Amino acid sequence: MSTNAPVLLITGASRGIGAATARLAALRGWDVAVNYARDAAAAEAVAETVRGAGRRAITVVADVADEAAVLAMFQRIDHELGRLGGLVNNAGIVDLKARLDQMDLARWQRLWAVNITGSLLCAREAVRRMSTRHGGVGGAIVNLSSVAARLGAPAMYVDYAASKGAIDTFTQGLAQEVAAEGIRVNAVRPGIIDTDIHAASGDRHRPQAAAAMIPMQRPGSADEVAAAIVWLLSAEASYTTGAILDVGGGR
Repeated sequence: MSTNAPVLLITGASRGIGAATARLAALRGWDVAVNYARDAAAAEAVAETVRGAGRRAITVVADVADEAAVLAMFQRIDHELGRLGGLVNNAGIVDLKARLDQMDLARWQRLWAVNITGSLLCAREAVRRMSTRHGGVGGAIVNLSSVAARLGAPAMYVDYAASKGAIDTFTQGLAQEVAAEGIRVNAVRPGIIDTDIHAASGDRHRPQAAAAMIPMQRPGSADEVAAAIVWLLSAEASYTTGAILDVGGGR
């Protein structure tokens, strides 16, 4: 295997959109660090697909809401794969469908910690490695938002929608902050995608049930979102920063 390929970290890459992104990124020439929080076997299976495409891969366990774990994860990537060239902030959680007046503080604190703080922590460490200000050679960051940030997700998970609204703002601000330092920062806003995240909200069959309210009349796939992410990471998007790309079937 070549060892001069660009290195990509994908958080939450053991399943769904993160796993699909790892597979496609490998085909596009990236070496991949597959982050996961719990399922080591699933993460290793993703890493094996990356290796099968002729690229290097490691699995790195870390709760992105834990600063010490994030620092250790980046240090492992530094030592085992080399200079970071890309980050996909994909790790995120949702809770059971509920109204705001049914939610508690513990739910919000955990959701903010993973969806917002985790993305900021990983982006900070990526900037410290990529920025020409710090001796880096540039790179690209893609954050995962959600169409829920625009729609608000009433009576479902307004807290999740709010966390993704924060990601939209963060994307645009950081893009401007590091644009002259060789780093592009963009986001992808998926709509209703057929992944197992819906089981976490207690509505496993939502993608199929919601098809009628999607202009394209179907849920999206993880592979379709991955294609947008990998394009934003690529040189084809070299003049694109601060963009938020909807992949929601027109919703």
